[in-house]
Amino acid sequence: MYILGFDIGGTKCAVVTALWDGNQIKLLKKEKCATDHSISPREMINNLIELSDSILEKSPDFIGVSCGGPLDSEKGIILNPPNLPKWINVNIVSQINQHYKVPVQLQNDANACAVAEWMFGNGKGYKNVIFLTFGTGLGAGLILDGKLYNGTNGNAGEIGHIRLDSSGPVGFGKEGSFEGFCSGGGIAQLGYLKALEAMEKGVCPSYFKDGMKLQDVTAKSIAEAAMSGDKTALDTYKTSGKYLGKGLSIIIDILNPDAIIIGSIFTRNKNLLWDATKMEIEKEALQPSVDCCKILPSLLGENIGDYAAVATALLGVDIV
Repeated sequence: MYILGFDIGGTKCAVVTALWDGNQIKLLKKEKCATDHSISPREMINNLIELSDSILEKSPDFIGVSCGGPLDSEKGIILNPPNLPKWINVNIVSQINQHYKVPVQLQNDANACAVAEWMFGNGKGYKNVIFLTFGTGLGAGLILDGKLYNGTNGNAGEIGHIRLDSSGPVGFGKEGSFEGFCSGGGIAQLGYLKALEAMEKGVCPSYFKDGMKLQDVTAKSIAEAAMSGDKTALDTYKTSGKYLGKGLSIIIDILNPDAIIIGSIFTRNKNLLWDATKMEIEKEALQPSVDCCKILPSLLGENIGDYAAVATALLGVDIV
């Protein structure tokens, strides 16, 4: 089965081809480009179709599109993603289908990544798998009883919006939210505030210089400082890890999954987060549910976007 996948993001997009034999997936070719916000969505999609044509060896059997939400996967419409400001009510499935005349599936990126990890990664063989993005934002894809769960109107899995504390960094428009504590932007906020507190005590964190603004601090720069032993940076990740544990405990108690797979920042920096996360889970979650739930980094790592687009295509096949 010859698959074509589109991975659409606010900064960059990619197209990828793959072969699926019913058990194993093999990525073949990939091209990527910057997301051009100066042109219309229709023009940008046409550019991606041209890019796809340049790598296709034959007509694809199925096509998948992974894109940040909100979107309507049943109607194939991208609604109004915050990182794609001009993409309002864009019928991307219809446009791609008109060109290739084969089935096209659309999913939000968290759901697509969940399916990818379930089919090809650390979720393979499990019936109940939760995937957390833990990147720029925090969203989840839910595989429940062996099926992708979308919810009543496609909004299932928006765990970043859960409030974990009455105060704290802002994420998903809410102070003290799960996304506020466990995302790239949230960690940057935490690190910035902790740096200001440290400076008042005469301590200058290695990732921070006097006069720096919030936009000058990143989760990556804090992680690099933490890896070198900087105490403020280590404390920042410890705090994020603690709230990750609080959020995971809620998921474990409510959904009782086989596995929770966490991508991006957790995959890269598990060693900075895990001790605090584990301690909080042991304190907060039901032990029988904890005992049967594995918490794992993404196996697909930095290539998960490619696999997610391909996995979305397979949602249109009876095997998924």
